[in-house]
Amino acid sequence: MKAFQDYYPENVAHCYGCGSLNQHGHQIKTFWEGEETVTRFTPAPYHTAIPGFVYGGLIASLIDCHSTGTAAAAMYRAEGREMGSQPPLRFVTGSLLVKYLKPTPLVPLEIRGRVKEVTGRKVVVESTLYANGVATATGEVVAVKMPEDFGG
Repeated sequence: MKAFQDYYPENVAHCYGCGSLNQHGHQIKTFWEGEETVTRFTPAPYHTAIPGFVYGGLIASLIDCHSTGTAAAAMYRAEGREMGSQPPLRFVTGSLLVKYLKPTPLVPLEIRGRVKEVTGRKVVVESTLYANGVATATGEVVAVKMPEDFGG
């Protein structure tokens, strides 16, 4: 099964968080699980804020890229299209709100997202980051459809 990010055209597959062509990035992979989307990511020891805990900027970037990928998949669904069909749908962040609920231990993480709204060129996604099954951060992303001529 291909991840949402596997459908990104080459000209927009360089994102640090989700671009498959960025060898130094996170290269996250997001999939549908029912009506939710899920990304699993294992932070490296250098993703540390203080020993044993994840840096907050990593958490924000994971929520951000998980949510923009979810936005693209949701828009394909809303339009009754297969992922990767032409013209490609790609989203950028219009706004990102992250709430840190508790310190996030340096363990494998899971991000789960739900589509809150799909309207015109905008998709709103609510995501929750879990560590050991405990919610440690939440986020809301307003994702905006990227113009076809952007980045290419």
